[in-house]
Amino acid sequence: MSDLLTGFAFFLIIEGLVYALAPLVLVEMAKRLPYVPEHQLRLAGLTSVAVGVGLVWLLRG
Repeated sequence: MSDLLTGFAFFLIIEGLVYALAPLVLVEMAKRLPYVPEHQLRLAGLTSVAVGVGLVWLLRG
């Protein structure tokens, strides 16, 4: 449970840094998001999940 909370805390830190350091970039990206094809978004999400699981596996193994 501690690892889950730590992971969530890191997520909040990274997300907060994006909003704090580059809010205009985030707004521009949000404006372009509706024009990105759904399959591309899905592939990016699945790739992120795979990389995250791989990193956890390497770090914990």
